[in-house]
Amino acid sequence: MNVVSKFQLIATSAMGLEALVAKEVRALGYECQVDNGKITFEGDAHAIARSNMWLRTADRIKIKVGEFKAKTFDELFEKTKALPWEAFLPENAEFPVSGKSVKSKLFSVPDCQGIVKKAIVERLRHHYKTNGWLDENGPLYKIEVALLKDVATITIDTSGSGLHKRGYRTGQGEAPIKETLAASLIMLTNWHPDKPFVDPFCGSGTIPIEAALIGQNIAPGFNREFVSEGWGIIPTKVWDEVRMEAEDLANYDQPLDITGTDIDHRMVKIAEENAFEAGLGDLVQFKQMQVRDFTSTKDYGVIVGNPPYGERLGDKPAVQRMYKEMGEALSLLDTWSIYILTSDEEFEQVFGKPATKKRKLFNGFIKTDYYQYWGKRPPRNN
Repeated sequence: MNVVSKFQLIATSAMGLEALVAKEVRALGYECQVDNGKITFEGDAHAIARSNMWLRTADRIKIKVGEFKAKTFDELFEKTKALPWEAFLPENAEFPVSGKSVKSKLFSVPDCQGIVKKAIVERLRHHYKTNGWLDENGPLYKIEVALLKDVATITIDTSGSGLHKRGYRTGQGEAPIKETLAASLIMLTNWHPDKPFVDPFCGSGTIPIEAALIGQNIAPGFNREFVSEGWGIIPTKVWDEVRMEAEDLANYDQPLDITGTDIDHRMVKIAEENAFEAGLGDLVQFKQMQVRDFTSTKDYGVIVGNPPYGERLGDKPAVQRMYKEMGEALSLLDTWSIYILTSDEEFEQVFGKPATKKRKLFNGFIKTDYYQYWGKRPPRNN
C-alpha cells in the first residue's frame, strides 16, 4: 500500500456551529476553510487521531478521497475508479457505501451507491491482482458519496460512532441533548473554570459533565474508540502518542464548582451515574430541585440551561409558567450570566427581560434560540 502522508480532512458540524468547530480545528494548529456544515483542513495521520480525540463540537471526521463533477453514471463510475483507493483500503477492507443527493441530475441514491461500490471494487481488484470477489473480512471503512448540485464528494469516515458518543452515557431521559451541542453551549458563554457553573435542567447530566471536561481540559474522545484505530494507514504508535498527549494536557488538579439540578429525582440519579462513568464522580454535584427555588450567595457564576420547550400542545402554559418563575428567581443574581436554549419565541416576554444577545441554533431538527443574559463584570484588580 502506498503510504499517504497528507490527507484532505472534513470535520462535519451541525448547522450554526461551524465557527466553533473551525475555532477548535485552528486551536489544534490546522488552517481550515469553513462551509455549510463542514470545516475542511489538511493534515497527516496525527491530525486524524488528534481531531477525533479533541474536537468537542464536531460531529465526525472524514477523509476526502475525491471531489468532481458527475452528471452521468458513466462519469461517476470513471472518476471514482480514477481515485487512488489502494492508498486507503487494504485488499480485505470491508467498505459499505452510503449516499445522498441534493439538487443533482443523479438523484437515485441506491444507484449512485452501487456505482461507487463497483468502481472501487474494480480499482482494488486491478491493484491487488485478484479476479474473484473481495473478501471484505478486514477493517471497516465507511464510504459516502454525497452529490450536491452535480458535484460528487467521496469520503471515508474515520470516527465510527459520531463524536457526540463520548462513552460516558449509561442512561438518558426522553429528550437528551447531544454532547457536541452541550459543549457548544458552554463554549459560547463567558465561563471560566474558576467560576461557579449551574445547569438547572440537567436531565441526564450532559451539560455539567461537558463543563467538567472543558474545565479540566480532558479530551472528549479519551474514553472511547474510533473506527480508524484498526486501519493500517494510521500506525498504532500515532494513537498511543495522541492518547499520551491527552493525558499530559489534562488538568486534573483544577478545582471546579459545577452543579446540576433537576425536578426529577430519577434523572438526578442517572446524571450521577453518567458523571461517575466519565471519571468525574466527585467533581460535579447533582441535586433534585425546581428552578424557582434556586438561590446562590456566590458571585459571577454562569447558568446554562436547556429547559423543556413546551413543543407539545398543552405543555406550553406549564412551561411558560416555569420560565416566568425562573425569571423571578434568577433576577436576584445580578452578577451571574444566564444562557437558555429554547424554541419558545415568547421566551423573553415570559422570562421578563430582553436578552443581551440571541443566537440561532438547532437542537436536533428543532429550530431554537440561545438567549444570552450577561451579568455585571467583576471589578478590575488594580
